[in-house]
Amino acid sequence: MPYWRLSGFYFFYFATLGVLVPYWSLYLQSAGFAPVDIGNLVAILMFSRIVAPVVWGWIADHREQRMAVVRLASLLTVVAFGGVFFGASFWWLAAVMLLFSFFWHASLPLLEVFVMRHTATQPGAYGRVRLWGSIGFIVSVLLLGPVIDVHGPWWVLPSLLSLMFGIWLFSLTLPESEMKGAVEHAGRFREALLRPEVFAFLLACLLMQISHGPYYTFYSIYLEGYGYSKTVIGMLWAFAVVCEIGVFLLMQRLLTRVSLRAVLVASFLLAAIRWLLIGHYPENILVLALAQALHAATFGSFHATAMQLVHRFFTGRHQHRGQAIYGSLSFGIGGAVGSLYSGHAWATLGPTVSFNIAAGAAGAAFLVAWLFIKPKA
Repeated sequence: MPYWRLSGFYFFYFATLGVLVPYWSLYLQSAGFAPVDIGNLVAILMFSRIVAPVVWGWIADHREQRMAVVRLASLLTVVAFGGVFFGASFWWLAAVMLLFSFFWHASLPLLEVFVMRHTATQPGAYGRVRLWGSIGFIVSVLLLGPVIDVHGPWWVLPSLLSLMFGIWLFSLTLPESEMKGAVEHAGRFREALLRPEVFAFLLACLLMQISHGPYYTFYSIYLEGYGYSKTVIGMLWAFAVVCEIGVFLLMQRLLTRVSLRAVLVASFLLAAIRWLLIGHYPENILVLALAQALHAATFGSFHATAMQLVHRFFTGRHQHRGQAIYGSLSFGIGGAVGSLYSGHAWATLGPTVSFNIAAGAAGAAFLVAWLFIKPKA
């Protein structure tokens, strides 16, 4: 496995996310958009993740040269995002976001399948590769916060374009021989998808991402409203990802003692607690830090165990489409619904109620997983 080349790809991919998630909403706010419009624009990024992984996953399952798909999609991501420099109206940005994210969401699911194949016999080993994405997120969020404080949110745009260019460069370094090749047949995809434990797992993941809506869309705006600087906001985002890295490093040891199901269920419960803390104690920096530490569960342990379960539930030729379905339902539909409801709830009901709704969605995910995912998982 080309560890360092994959790590570099993860680094730039999630460094891009480290700019997009904390600071994109601040840029939109600086451009004069209202909360509902911001929620709708962020939702567009998520909507493309509903369709894009399924399309690219189907292509990958029927092609041997999968890296060619990754390289093309990475290049078109750069080209499409360049459109942000030519207009700032709602519909222009909506079109640019839809197009660039359709290509951007293509590459990661393909590489995730590849990494899982190489680490499947070592539960938790996936995290040692994935942690470089977390490091990339930390670096970008910490470096850009002070820049925005001094020079303004416009610098989000060239930062994103540069990082996307890095993704494309690293896609050129990954050898096709590591990615190509057919895999064994594994029965009908629909049969694998409709198993009760698989359906419950996907529903719980959908609810988990719905619960993240206010956090991913408005957390930076929320803290700015309470007087926190962009630098402090960036440090809180970065601290959350540091805790996530800790989980990735410990996951292999943890999963030798605790089942995947137990870790997954605990992650959902801790997510509900996290959203309540953020929603009710925004003026207490220590409580906010504690809530950010829970990112270790709400993303770190959740994503690591979910990846293991996707690899276990979908085998053979179904791996790319299984990964695509997981991404489309959770990060795609779940993320889009989360962004849409949070935009409307934020404008009409306020931040506290928005985070209460998020806690309710995470609590529902906990109940679904507890009741319907088999204990042997």
